[in-house]
Amino acid sequence: MKRNWIIMGVILIMAGFAVYQAVQTQQNKAAVPEGVGPQPGLAAPALELPAFDGQTYKVGGKRDKPLLLNFWASWCTPCRDEAPDLARLYNQYKDRFDVYAVNVTVQDEIANARDMVKEFDFKFPVLLDYQGRSMDAYQYKAIPTNYLIDKDGTVLEVLHVIEPKYLEKRIIELSK
Repeated sequence: MKRNWIIMGVILIMAGFAVYQAVQTQQNKAAVPEGVGPQPGLAAPALELPAFDGQTYKVGGKRDKPLLLNFWASWCTPCRDEAPDLARLYNQYKDRFDVYAVNVTVQDEIANARDMVKEFDFKFPVLLDYQGRSMDAYQYKAIPTNYLIDKDGTVLEVLHVIEPKYLEKRIIELSK
């Protein structure tokens, strides 16, 4: 009889543990869907990368201004197409929002990236991702991919090729 109680107790403990693990798995899947980068309403993943200017920049958490996080490479034609608009909008609204342009250096040549920065006269920080950490954190599948992040560090939108008038409207809305 005592043996039956012990077996029953072990079974109940194992069943309780299985239920606990199932609940934890569901909660983790709800927080960040597997195979999908950060979506609107979710916190922007933490990311820390060096930049051409010698500083290290961090993404994630509260900020002073909204942020446009732009992932690009010098060989990417749509990235080159949106570059003049990014530079112009940043120069016009840099007191209202930040731009971090993350060069996917793991898939680019540093000299080509530097040439593109000079060609389009980027005044915003250009971060360098030598190891692909941004791809792991943000899980983007194509470039350019842009994340509009608010002051609280929450992703507001995921944009691919930027429409300048739309972005300008969003910058004005976010800086009120």
